[in-house]
Amino acid sequence: MVTAAEMLSVAAFLEGRHAQAFPSFGSERTGAPVVAFCRIADREIRLREPILEPDCLIVQDPTLFKAVDVFAGLKSDGYLLVNTNRSFVDLHIDQIARRLPAGHAVAVPATELALKHVGRPVPNAALLGAFAALGELVHFASVQQAIEKTFPGKIGAANVAAASEAYEIVMAQERAAAAV
Repeated sequence: MVTAAEMLSVAAFLEGRHAQAFPSFGSERTGAPVVAFCRIADREIRLREPILEPDCLIVQDPTLFKAVDVFAGLKSDGYLLVNTNRSFVDLHIDQIARRLPAGHAVAVPATELALKHVGRPVPNAALLGAFAALGELVHFASVQQAIEKTFPGKIGAANVAAASEAYEIVMAQERAAAAV
């Protein structure tokens, strides 16, 4: 997630915005949950503390729902993006997803997309592609450029393909929701 936060900050910067990305490692043990933050603003960012009331949560590992209060502080009009091929009911977070506005809670099988396109279970780029479709907080073209800067060549192209498919999945979900 640290790399994803950094790529997201690059994408925002490419759009002429200010951004900062930073991790929080909690307990220093192997396998401990890692939290990464990304602030994006239209003016200079002077804050340096963790984000306690996020506008958006991107959850790379849904097993954390059992161990950590992942949703603490999520704004009532916030966005939730979860890396999973399971339903929110199956994850026991359907009540949280229903509290958010329509279209603000999305599940994307980012790990599966990464395996398909990259050949490794690295969901960062796919999650950023999905995020670009989620409320268009950053544009997909900026996410694509950030991925290509981070991973040049074939690896970058594979990650862009995963991001593009994730973007299309979220856009299809939004079109389906709008049709209802």
